[in-house]
Amino acid sequence: MTRAHTPRILIIGGGAVGLYAARRLEKRLRPGEAELIIVDPLSYFTYQPLLPEVAAGTVEPRHVAVPLRRVLPRFSVCNGQAVRVRHADRTAQVRLVDGEERDLPYDHVVVAPGAVSKTLPIPGLPELAVGFKTLGEAVFLRNRVLTQLSLAASTTSPEVRRRAMTFLLVGGGYAGVEALGELSDLSRDAVEAFHGLRREDLRWILVEATGRIMPEVSPELSEYTADVLRERGVEVRLNTTITSCVGGRIRFGGRYADDVLEANTLVWTAGVRPNPLVDNTDLPRDERSRILADAYLRVRGQAGAWTGGDCAAVPDLTSDDPNALCAPTAQHAIRQGRRLADNLVAELRADHRHPPEPYRHRFAGAVAGLGRLEGVAQIYGIRLRGVPAWLLHRGYHLAMLPSNPRKVRVFTDWVLASVFPRDINALGELEEPRKPLQTAARAPTLVTQSG
Repeated sequence: MTRAHTPRILIIGGGAVGLYAARRLEKRLRPGEAELIIVDPLSYFTYQPLLPEVAAGTVEPRHVAVPLRRVLPRFSVCNGQAVRVRHADRTAQVRLVDGEERDLPYDHVVVAPGAVSKTLPIPGLPELAVGFKTLGEAVFLRNRVLTQLSLAASTTSPEVRRRAMTFLLVGGGYAGVEALGELSDLSRDAVEAFHGLRREDLRWILVEATGRIMPEVSPELSEYTADVLRERGVEVRLNTTITSCVGGRIRFGGRYADDVLEANTLVWTAGVRPNPLVDNTDLPRDERSRILADAYLRVRGQAGAWTGGDCAAVPDLTSDDPNALCAPTAQHAIRQGRRLADNLVAELRADHRHPPEPYRHRFAGAVAGLGRLEGVAQIYGIRLRGVPAWLLHRGYHLAMLPSNPRKVRVFTDWVLASVFPRDINALGELEEPRKPLQTAARAPTLVTQSG
């Protein structure tokens, strides 16, 4: 008697779609019903909505990093970079951290590697700018802001001081506005600890190519958000682009085309594009390289392949436009992950009593934090501002954080941050851990003689 084949389910990507699909599979599948593997370069899931508070120092970085092996005990976690998917062969090629490459065969695959920052061919951008999608970028920006304030307080040159205290953020979407709100709040609090610096010396500039910021909310709430930022001294430049930033010399296009300024810090949040992995698959894609999904979150025309999130073109069944697609938001990604897992289980079991169901979710709204005690929200048509929106923002994200121990840690961080002054230590040396030893090795050796 031959042993029945145990199907292998492979999830590529430990982001919102991958994590929530995996948790749902663990809940729905019986022990031994399928072999479960998840592939991601990191050993943890980053709860990205709290990255702005990590950058502001309100939340510890480790507290928004949810360890995959803790929350997915039935999954085998393979830490490596998926570099190719050959669905015709039901095989994924994975590059491990030491460079070794291995093939992982599968019966079902969930391709959800997410997205990366979308850049433009702007001279000087790769050398000056830093994105805002990863934990490392958030920590770097916190150190960067504090280090620039230290430079401004230590120099005797007005030009150097002005350059150090000028901060640009390009991209007025949801992520960019939250990042600017928290980072500017950090600088406003921290500057008081630096002798000779004033809040009035800080210059924060938000650059947005379109006519308004935060397109995720109503025009009224968008304008209110812009007003809140302006009251804090933020310059909101609409219908404006960056044409060059070589050596920190910023040149603009559009409305401020005649303006030129110098800055040491540029934060880039001007959109995302699908992870480059999707171009190394034999799966169908659209003109923007997104994997084509059907309403059931299956890859179109590809049995055994599933997708969702930022890298996928998922039909929006709640729209009157038949060509409408779901927005690349965490709200959709989490729900798509759950629906995808339910449909995968239904197909795996071939249970006609519980067939797969199409993904349908009407966008509930948006909440955004803009720094301490300030926020905006639009939930099912109800608009909130100020402290109520700020509290709603924190309550929502605390509830959505997929780890009870992390929820306790984040809540504790918030309590401590409300009691004690803001920490202004810049730990930039963490970014170059080998530098002290390398410096010591290059130093001349003192030779002594005796006798």
